[in-house]
Amino acid sequence: MRRLALATLVAGCTVAALAQSNLPLPPLLQNGGALSSDWRFVGFPKNQADIPPTRFEPGTVDGEPALKVVTERSYGTWVNGWRGAAPERLQWRWRLDEPLSGGVAPANLLSKAGDDAALKVCVMFDHALDRVPFVERTLLRVARSVSGAPLPAATLCYVWDSVGAASVQGANPYTRRVRFISLQGRDAPLGRWANESRDVARDFATLFADELPQGAQTPRADLPPVNTVLIGADSDNTASRSLGWVADLRWAP
Repeated sequence: MRRLALATLVAGCTVAALAQSNLPLPPLLQNGGALSSDWRFVGFPKNQADIPPTRFEPGTVDGEPALKVVTERSYGTWVNGWRGAAPERLQWRWRLDEPLSGGVAPANLLSKAGDDAALKVCVMFDHALDRVPFVERTLLRVARSVSGAPLPAATLCYVWDSVGAASVQGANPYTRRVRFISLQGRDAPLGRWANESRDVARDFATLFADELPQGAQTPRADLPPVNTVLIGADSDNTASRSLGWVADLRWAP
């Protein structure tokens, strides 16, 4: 999506009131099935209010409660300001019932024109600025100054790419401060739950290897603290639509 660089980074700076500190990641839904008050929606800045928000709603699918995620030429994130050292693994279940379709352009995570994702789960980090290349570090400092917010220096996203192949890794075409792995691709079955369990430290070490010190004994030794966890989906670039679900997002030892 065209403005992921700003909107995704801003999402990590607007949840101070919901911040956790090495506590369990709050559930997405309350016991009664309503949306949890520990999470909240973050979209585009007000000067880009012409872009519709992605809808995050409580729902039931196959008889079980889950977070329903619907895009319609839209962008949005569902955000929790969890802070602390990342536990061993991040786990969740997700399913895609309707892939990105009906758009004016094909989705392509590596292209500015097609940078839309039907579903994504992202972790933001307090990555040390001295690890960031000089030009990007300078741009980030300017962005922090203009926005007045401590924009995160590194974001790792796990993506369900309904158009491209699975296992693609890369940087967002607008900013290398956001890097991704597509866990599910165009060949993934629709309307069926997929279970994910990711070693966040290892994935961070893989995607941000160029910004980590040489000779580290383990990926966890150089993993910066987490400052935000979010769920997102967007279809504004391709003017398309999608429908998916997320459940049981949690840290696990």
